[in-house]
Amino acid sequence: MQPDPVICHSARLARDRRFDGRFYTAVKTTGIFCRPVCPARPPLEKNVEYFVTAAEAAAAGYRPCLRCRPDAAPGSPAWGLVSTTVKRALSLMRAEREAQSIEQLAERLGITSRYLRKLFAEHIGLSPLEVWQTERALFAFSLLRDTSLPIAEIAFAAGFNSLRRFNGVFKSIYQRTPTEVRRESATDNGPGERARPIQIYLSYRPPFDWPALLAFFAARTLPGVEQVIAGESPEQGKYLRSFQLLGQRGVLCVAHEPDRGRLRVSVHGDGCGAVLYPLREKLRRLFDLDADSEEIREHLQVDPLLKQVLRVSPGVRLPGAWDPFEYTLRAILGQQISVAAATTIAGRVASRYGETFNGPEGEALLLFPTAEQLRGADFSDIGVTRARAKTLQTFVTAALSGEVDFSEPDLETFCAQMTALPGIGDWTAHYTAMRGLSMPDAFPASDLGILIALGDGERKATPRQALARAEAWRPWRAYGALLLWQSLKLDTKKGE
Repeated sequence: MQPDPVICHSARLARDRRFDGRFYTAVKTTGIFCRPVCPARPPLEKNVEYFVTAAEAAAAGYRPCLRCRPDAAPGSPAWGLVSTTVKRALSLMRAEREAQSIEQLAERLGITSRYLRKLFAEHIGLSPLEVWQTERALFAFSLLRDTSLPIAEIAFAAGFNSLRRFNGVFKSIYQRTPTEVRRESATDNGPGERARPIQIYLSYRPPFDWPALLAFFAARTLPGVEQVIAGESPEQGKYLRSFQLLGQRGVLCVAHEPDRGRLRVSVHGDGCGAVLYPLREKLRRLFDLDADSEEIREHLQVDPLLKQVLRVSPGVRLPGAWDPFEYTLRAILGQQISVAAATTIAGRVASRYGETFNGPEGEALLLFPTAEQLRGADFSDIGVTRARAKTLQTFVTAALSGEVDFSEPDLETFCAQMTALPGIGDWTAHYTAMRGLSMPDAFPASDLGILIALGDGERKATPRQALARAEAWRPWRAYGALLLWQSLKLDTKKGE
């Protein structure tokens, strides 16, 4: 992948934040690569070359800039354009703490290791191992600078089971040891510091509508599992959640730092340092931090109705889900009932079947039950009909057997898996794909809110009419659906 040098030249000179994470500038005379927002004096054009990802720049022999910190840049949208198989491989690599061999990864994808290497070389220009090592080294650098975790814990959190191997990979990329980087940072490893929650930072590319995201989550929070705390202003609100990840339990709190273009995540819990990498990936999807809002806006504003909403909310993001299984169960509960009713019933599932544990202040918190914990559950005590309880049982069985595959990257294939189960229709399948799997082109065409928004004020649209109109929104139909729901609150039709 080769970025346009003319665009890159103008963007880096302007230090345009909208291009942050889209490309990296490597300086031949210094051997350093930077983000386009780097505050350092811009080098001459004859002395630079451009890369789409930090991994490519590092693999080419350049070391990351210690001033602008490429490890803190938003994710590259370019990797969303690679082949479906490579995208799925990247997802699998990022979901686990440890590295997988190329053979293991290929087996999970159902292809040969030779073919997987060929795909990575063709679409990314790097081997899977090079991608893994570079991403993990960049992540480790951020922990060295932003946390007080001991270096051995950071190595483990980054996926290295050998401190010696971690030191070797890190030094090959940064040209300095982890110990040297830690000395340069302002973090303190004293006992008082170690007792505090771990903080990590998640950057995004503006615009970013944080208040809209929080409002969406606030209407759907599960008591004991999630909480949205309002601030003095919409930008100051926080999102909290209990979690269990790779055997570790904890609580996270997400706050917005708009001036720095990032979210601040505080993680409470013993041993949670070991799960920071997969936790970070989950949160990036939950808040849709790697979306290209500018491109989405340019594409959707050709529709007059969507254009009106985009004027108010230019940084639309797709609210994701912490766990696909959890969200699919909630989507099934939400069939043909209100959001409030569905949330209430989902809360009963959590309280009846989930586990409790003590939070950082000693408060009792809930963990939403896993598929394994719901094996054999009859759901007779949560306030649903017998038919709905049977659908829930069937879904849990299908999830445990792999009949419903949450790693399936193809929208139509996943929806076909879902609708093959009795009691699950097209709305549930697409809504699950939209939020549970963060598929940007999912579109629940029969949703009542969508049909009302697309109606003429007296009569609502039909699902067929909704599908026909949304055809021009591909591949961003899910964002179009969000904007339609927002249009009902904004009452844009009366405002024009």
